[in-house]
Amino acid sequence: MEKEKGNDDGIPDQGNSLDFSERFNQLEFLETHGHLIPTGTQSLWVGNSDEDEEQDEKNEEWYQLQEKTMEKDPSKLLLWAAEKNRLTTVQRLLPEKATHVNTRDEDEYTPLHHAAYSGHVDIVQEIISQGADAHAVTVDGWTPLHSALVSFLLQHDADINAQTKGLLAPLHLTAGNRGSKDTLELLLVNCYIKPGLKNNLEETAFDIARRTSIYHYLFEMVEGCANSSPQS
Repeated sequence: MEKEKGNDDGIPDQGNSLDFSERFNQLEFLETHGHLIPTGTQSLWVGNSDEDEEQDEKNEEWYQLQEKTMEKDPSKLLLWAAEKNRLTTVQRLLPEKATHVNTRDEDEYTPLHHAAYSGHVDIVQEIISQGADAHAVTVDGWTPLHSALVSFLLQHDADINAQTKGLLAPLHLTAGNRGSKDTLELLLVNCYIKPGLKNNLEETAFDIARRTSIYHYLFEMVEGCANSSPQS
């Protein structure tokens, strides 16, 4: 997984080629530059990168060769295996090197982040069972919950209201995605959801859904509950 370095808003940074203002709309950026964010077959992000297509063409011999070059660095190998969906490698490494289950890369992504953002459910399940931290936060404030594996991670007490440095919670991200009706319903029926949380543009998830999604009516589920009302 290639990750762009982030700025203070938790948005990928391309050196000096992009200049973001304080009130930069991150959701619009996701729509136009989603390919810069880790993608997967079950990810909230739209589209697959060229790198993903190239990986599909790799054969088993290539993967084994790559693993062999990293055998002396189990942390690096675990991060790589989690991203590449190498379940047998993850299963082999974790019992022997359990202390590496929450290892970090240079951007503070853990194996759980790598697996979650790549949509590898089996890998996520294996890593969670070995004690992975579902609350782990990257340098830009991203938790594994900010991926499409919301359902599984919530079963393991992940923070459903975790926000990035740009104050985007999972509900904000899901509310602006027209293809995430099931995930949106799942979040809204959770008794711990806080629909009144605002992003750095002072928008609630309901505000975003009303502007961008056909599923804004789903927010009626949380009206009248103890949490904040989804009013703008």
